[in-house]
Amino acid sequence: MLDILDGLEPGFSTSDKLTVLALNMLDPAETLKNGTLRDVAISLMPLGKARELCAKLGTPAGHNPFNDALKLASEESNFPALLSFFGVVDDPIASGAQLPGNDSAHVGYGLFAHQRLAAKRTEFLLSKGPHRCVLHMPTGAGKTRTSMHLIGSHLSANEPTLVVWLAQNIELLDQAADEFQKSWRFLGNRDVGLWRLWGSKRVDLANARDGLVVAGLGKMAAIEKHSVNDLLSLADRTSLVVIDEAHQAIAPTYRSVLDALATKRAATRLLGLTATPGRTWADLGKDEELSEFFGREKVMLEIEGHPDPVTYLMEEGYLARPHFRTLNVQAGLDLTQDDMSELSHAIDVPSGVLERLGQSTQRNLKIIAECEDLVASHRRVIVFAPSVANAKMLAAIMVARGTEALVVTGESAPAARERAIRRFKSQAPEPIVMFNYGVLTTGFDAPQTSAAIIARPTKSLVLYSQMVGRATRGVKAGGNEVSEIVTVTDIEMHGFGDVADAFCNWEDVWNEQRN
Repeated sequence: MLDILDGLEPGFSTSDKLTVLALNMLDPAETLKNGTLRDVAISLMPLGKARELCAKLGTPAGHNPFNDALKLASEESNFPALLSFFGVVDDPIASGAQLPGNDSAHVGYGLFAHQRLAAKRTEFLLSKGPHRCVLHMPTGAGKTRTSMHLIGSHLSANEPTLVVWLAQNIELLDQAADEFQKSWRFLGNRDVGLWRLWGSKRVDLANARDGLVVAGLGKMAAIEKHSVNDLLSLADRTSLVVIDEAHQAIAPTYRSVLDALATKRAATRLLGLTATPGRTWADLGKDEELSEFFGREKVMLEIEGHPDPVTYLMEEGYLARPHFRTLNVQAGLDLTQDDMSELSHAIDVPSGVLERLGQSTQRNLKIIAECEDLVASHRRVIVFAPSVANAKMLAAIMVARGTEALVVTGESAPAARERAIRRFKSQAPEPIVMFNYGVLTTGFDAPQTSAAIIARPTKSLVLYSQMVGRATRGVKAGGNEVSEIVTVTDIEMHGFGDVADAFCNWEDVWNEQRN
C-alpha cells in the first residue's frame, strides 16, 4: 500500500499523512478491544488523562495511574465506559455482545392467524369473476384491520389506483380514515392521497388518482343524482370499492352508486364488510337479493373443531365473553306521526331525536344508576351517549357523585381528547367512566374496558357492533375474560331493539367460503 501511495505522491510514507492513514484504517472499537493496542494507547496518555480514565472507569487513581488504568481497562464490564472515554459512542460493539444467530422481526400492523386466513380467502375471491364478495367477521374478530390489509395489498400492487370506501355513519367514516393512516405507515410502499367526503367536508375528486377515498353513501348518492359524470369519472380511476355496511348495498339509492363505481370497469372489485350476512334479519327475500348482488360469495371464519367462530374467538382469548342485557326506559319523547315517519325512512336515528333523548330526565337517571352499579365491579366503563351535550352532562353528574368520569366526542380538541384517552387507558386502580359520542377510532381502543352502556340508539348493526366491540377485547388483545354490555332500549321507539336482538343472527343464503 505504501508503495502505491509513494508512487502517487513521492514521500507520502515519511509524511504526517501516514498518521491520518493509520487512524483511518483502524476501527476505534476494535483497537480498544485489542489488549496490545489498548495498552499502547493508554501508555502514551498524559498523566492527567490516565487519572481521568481511572475515574471514568469507577476507581480513583493510586500512586501509579497508568498501571491502574491498564488494569481497569482490561475488565470486560468497563468496556462501554472505556469506549465512551475515547469518544466511541453508540457503537454496536459497545455492549460487547454479538448479534444472535436466531432472532425475530416484529410486525407493526399484524394479523392473527384467523385474520390472515380470512384475508387470503377474500383476496382469492376478489381476483376471480365476478370480482365481488362479502367478508363476514363478527365483532372483535378484526374486520377493519383485516380489510386494511386487503386495501394495503391492493394499493401496493396497483399504481396508480383508487380505492373507494363507503359507509353511512360519521363514526364509521372517521374510523376508516384514521385506521388507513395508521396502517399505511406499515403496509404501504409509497405516499398516497386520502380524501374525506362526508358531512360538511368538501374535496375535489377530479384530481384524485392514487390512494383512498372515504365517502359517505349519502354524499355519493347526491353526486350520482346531480353530477353522474363526476361519479363515472371517479369509477374510471377506481379498482376496488369497499362498502362497510354491506347489507345497505341493495337499497335502491345506494345500489345505483355501487353499480356506477363497480361496473364501469369489468375488473373493478367490490368488497362488502359486515358483522351479519343478512340485511333485514327477517326478510329472506331481501337476504337472497343481497346474496345475488355479491355473487353469492361470502368469506366467514370457520375453525376446525369449533361450532362457530365466536366460540373459537372466546375460547382462544381473542374475545371477552359478553353478557348482554337491556335497560328499558321511557324517555317521554311523545313522538308524532311525522317523527315516526322520519325514523322509519332515515338512514339512522335523526340527530334531533338523539338530542331529545339526551334531555330526558328519566332516561338519564336510569343511565346514571346503571353506571354506578357497574363501577362497583368494573374498573373501566364506557358509555355511548346520544349527543355531545348528553355526554358532557352525564360525566359532570358522575364526577359530582364521586366517580371519575371523562368525555370524548367528535368535537373534543385533540389535546383534550388525547389526555382523556391516556387517563382512561392508564393502570390507575380507581374506576373510571368514559362518556363517548361520535368517536370509534382505533386510537380510542382501551382493552381494559370491561363494561359498556349503549345509550345511543342506531339502526346500524355495524355501528352497534363497533360499540359492543369496545368492551369485548379478550385477554390475548390485552382485555378481559368476560364483559358486560347494557343496551338502553327506548320503549317509545318500538323496533329499535331489533339491532341488538339481531346481533348474533346468521343467515344461510350464501355460498359460504370458509377458511
